[in-house]
Amino acid sequence: MRHIIGFFCLLSFIGCHESKTSQNTDLEATARKIHENVITIDTHDDINVNNFTDSINYTQDLKTQVNLPKMKAGGLNVAWFVVYTGQDSLNPEGYANAEANALSKFTAIHRLCDTLASDKIKLARTSEEVINIHKSGKQVAMIGVENAYPIGEDLSKFEMYHELGARYVSLAHNGHSQFCDSNTGEKDNIWLHNGLSDLGEKAVYQLNRLGVMIDISHISKESMKQIISLSKTPIIASHSSARALCDHSRNLDDEQLKLLKENGGVVQTVALDAYLNTAKYDKRENYMKGIYKHIADSLGIKWIEKSQLGQLTEKEQDDYLENSNRVIELARVIVADRNDVPPEVDVSDFVDHIDYMVNLMGINHVGISSDFDGGGGIKGWSDASETFNVTLELVKRGYSESEIEKLWGGNLLRVLDEVQEYARSLKK
Repeated sequence: MRHIIGFFCLLSFIGCHESKTSQNTDLEATARKIHENVITIDTHDDINVNNFTDSINYTQDLKTQVNLPKMKAGGLNVAWFVVYTGQDSLNPEGYANAEANALSKFTAIHRLCDTLASDKIKLARTSEEVINIHKSGKQVAMIGVENAYPIGEDLSKFEMYHELGARYVSLAHNGHSQFCDSNTGEKDNIWLHNGLSDLGEKAVYQLNRLGVMIDISHISKESMKQIISLSKTPIIASHSSARALCDHSRNLDDEQLKLLKENGGVVQTVALDAYLNTAKYDKRENYMKGIYKHIADSLGIKWIEKSQLGQLTEKEQDDYLENSNRVIELARVIVADRNDVPPEVDVSDFVDHIDYMVNLMGINHVGISSDFDGGGGIKGWSDASETFNVTLELVKRGYSESEIEKLWGGNLLRVLDEVQEYARSLKK
C-alpha cells in the first residue's frame, strides 16, 4: 500500500512540475510577443566619446553596456544618449571647459547617427519621429543633457542645445550649479541657493519656451518643488527610484512622487543597484570588495567604490566605468561556484520600485531607465542585450500589454508631446 501511495505522490509531483514548466513557457511566450509589440525606451545611457570613432564605435559589440548589437539582441529600441558634464567651479574658465566637453558629446552622437551607422540608427526629436524610425527597422537615438553647467550664464545656449537635439535637460548634477542646488547638499546640509537661483528660474522659462523637458534627477528636493511651481509643462526624473524602498538622496520620496503626478510628469525607475536595495547591495559589495580589488590590481586598474565616483574628474570616471564592467564580469566567474555569496540586486528588486510607484502614482506616471555605462546595471539587466528580462518580470507581475507599453516609453513620449505642444502654442 505504501508503494502505491508513493507512486501516486510521484505522479502528482511530475504533474505539478510539468504544469509549472508549461505555465512558465506560456508566460515567456506572452512576454516575447509584448516585447516585440511595444517600443522600448531607456531614458539614460552615458557615453564616452572614445567609442564614437571610425575604428571603435557602437556598430561593434564593445565592452560597453549599450551599443547597437546589444540593443538589437535585447530588443531595446530607443536609447537616450546622455551629454553628461561633471560639476566644477562656477567661473568662466570652468564653463568654457564644460562647454567643450558637452559639444564633443553632441558631436559624437551625431557622428554615430549621420556617418558611422546611418543605416542602423537615427536621431529622433519628437515622438512621431521615434515611431517612424522604429517602423523603418532602425534603432532610435535621442539626446538628454545631464547637468546644464556647460551653459554658463548665457541662457541663449539652451537654444543651441535644442537645435543639436537635446530633449531633456537637468539643471545640476553632483554639486550645486549656477542654476540650482544638488541632492548632494543633503550630506552636510550646505546649500548654495536654497533651491533655484534667479538664473535657474529663468532657465525653467527658457526650457518651457523651447519645448525641452526638465529633468529633476540629481537636483535637491527644494529645487524640484520650485521647478514644479514655475513650470508650465510636465517634468521628468530621467533616472530615479522610490526613496521609501531605498533611502538614498538620489531617489524621490512620496511627497515628490505625488507632486510629480499632480504635475503630469513621469519618473523613470533606474536600474542602479545602490538605488534599489541598500541592504542587499551593501552586503554583496562588502563580500565582493576584496575580490574586485584583487582583480583590478592584477589588471593594473585603479578600483574604487561607486559611492566615490563623484570625487573623480570626468576623465577618471570615464576610464573607471570603461574598466569596471570587465572587473565585475571576471569576479562573477570567480564566485560562480561558491555557496556563501550574497545575492545581487536584480530585476525583481527593480520591478519592486515600479510596483511601488505605480501603486502610489498610477500607471501613467512611471517609466524605465538603466543608467548604463554610468554606474547602472543589475542582475538580469546588466546590459542592453538583457532588456527582455524586464518585460518578462512585468508580465510575471500581471501587467497588461497596454500598461507595459506605457512603462516602456508611452508615458515618456506623452510628456514630450505635451512639452512640445506648449512651446508651439507660445509661437502661435
